[in-house]
Amino acid sequence: MNETIKNMIERRSIRKYTSEPVPQEIIDEIVEAGTYAATGRNAQSPIIIEVTNKELRDRLSALNAKIMGKEEGFDPFYGANTVLIVLADKSKPTYLYDGSLVMGNLMLAAHSLGIGSCWIHRAKEEFEMPEGKEILKQLGIEGDYEGIGHCVLGYTDGDMPKPHKRKDSYVYKIK
Repeated sequence: MNETIKNMIERRSIRKYTSEPVPQEIIDEIVEAGTYAATGRNAQSPIIIEVTNKELRDRLSALNAKIMGKEEGFDPFYGANTVLIVLADKSKPTYLYDGSLVMGNLMLAAHSLGIGSCWIHRAKEEFEMPEGKEILKQLGIEGDYEGIGHCVLGYTDGDMPKPHKRKDSYVYKIK
């Protein structure tokens, strides 16, 4: 089987990570793969915010948990110490699809390099909140961006999850 397709089939969402940090050179490779995702008319509407700073990572986790309605101390990032936030420029008609493709590239690249990942939602709500807008302002990010997702990265703690059976009605063939 082709190695790329094998990675697509074997990748799983990881929800438990070790405390071992992902080396910067591996994060760089994953981020670069994200920048090569297809975008409508090559507009490259998304941006990626790489967060390895524990203070900011924990602040984002707390905001995300608040949106979920969880109690203080709950970590929606499952202990991952690296968070790649994907936002996309809402002025582009394909921004949501563009950002989703970036997320897919990030997760596939991570898997291919032996790094676990998971798409964590609520980035849209997070960066619509005053706290989220303040984070962007502090980072010097200006524009009309919408949060697409958080791609959390880390070393898997435990076994890889087993794949779920694919539904029978996934593909319709018209010949």
